Amino acid sequence: VQLQAFGGGLVQAGGSLRLSCAASESIWNIRIMGWYRQVPGGQRERVAIIGETGATRYADSVKGRFTISRDNAKRTVYLQLDSLKPEDTAIYYCNADPSGTLWLNREGQYWGQGTLVTVSS
Repeated sequence: VQLQAFGGGLVQAGGSLRLSCAASESIWNIRIMGWYRQVPGGQRERVAIIGETGATRYADSVKGRFTISRDNAKRTVYLQLDSLKPEDTAIYYCNADPSGTLWLNREGQYWGQGTLVTVSS
């Protein structure tokens, strides 16, 4: 499956963005969809994942501020970013793990191209 992420941009601290990840084929059978982020020169960090039933997990750093959702009919996964902070600045990637689980700490094999989020102070 091919993934295309978009929706990034420049926003002031405290602002909001909504990222979208469109899949090239059905995601009904993809058990885990997720968002990761990476600062240039830094390690990739898992931000949020969502299971096929809608159950979610978030990184502690974004709990209460970010919301992941999926619309299987539209083959799209969303990440709503609220109360943004400068430290949220990163390239955000969507990810698909067809056979993963919420409690399996691994990255799926399918990646989108990334979308840049820049939060100014």
